[in-house]
Amino acid sequence: MSIRDILKALADGRIGIDDAEQMLRLHNIEYVEDMARLDINRELRRGIPEIVYAEGKEYSDLVKIALTALRSKDTLVISRVKQEYMDMLVEALSKHATVKSSKRGRIVVARRMGGESLHTSALHSSGGVVGVITAGTSDIGVAEEARLVAEAMGCKVIASYDVGVAGLHRLFPVLKDMIASEVDAMVVVAGMEGALPSVVASLVDVPVIGVPTSVGYGFGAGGVAALTSMLQSCTLGLAVVNIDNGVGAGVLASMIAKRVGRYRSEHEADRGAGSKDMVEGLAERIDGHA
Repeated sequence: MSIRDILKALADGRIGIDDAEQMLRLHNIEYVEDMARLDINRELRRGIPEIVYAEGKEYSDLVKIALTALRSKDTLVISRVKQEYMDMLVEALSKHATVKSSKRGRIVVARRMGGESLHTSALHSSGGVVGVITAGTSDIGVAEEARLVAEAMGCKVIASYDVGVAGLHRLFPVLKDMIASEVDAMVVVAGMEGALPSVVASLVDVPVIGVPTSVGYGFGAGGVAALTSMLQSCTLGLAVVNIDNGVGAGVLASMIAKRVGRYRSEHEADRGAGSKDMVEGLAERIDGHA
């Protein structure tokens, strides 16, 4: 029984307040045998969908966790899925949900068919806009994590890949398009020396989240050089997440963008109402002088 079903039963008088309270408490945690405890109310509290980290999990366990989550959650994200599991997992979830996935990003997003929660409309269409950029083609997998997470959180995503400092002229048309599209936050993914986030942050007036990737070799390999470079940046307005943490960057950018999107919608609604009142007032004055 979903939270919406519980509230509807309470409103219809089919259950009492004590019963509803007990049932809602049971919804705080969903147990999957003895291997997982799902935080069912995270979406209600924070606007972040359930995100299952698939690394180290057997396929059978992963499917059990996913199907259990989809019984009470509208949206489920599964990250770091093994390549050999991707097709099987998408097929299994497609029987119960609408599925989007990225093999390069090793990420799956499932949206329960017919699902409707208290936060469905807010989660799925926040009005926020997120830009996602990579320095190189090798960084795309991490960027795809950020892109699909941001979309799962209801943001529109504008993505452009392979525009790093080795050919800096490629960057400017991309930034021009993103600024014209009024992105609210940007995720910039880079390996090697990790210079691109600093460059982007120096050119735009929106928050930039830098994501160092483990792309590189020799001294500073494994993303250490990129992480150090971003942390040492002299460009203000740049925040940095951990190496290869596309999911974390996507969540942070979306939280920023969603808040901006809500403000923009409310402001436009107020401005529209004010314009209507002004027009009506002008019409009344004209009628009064006619």
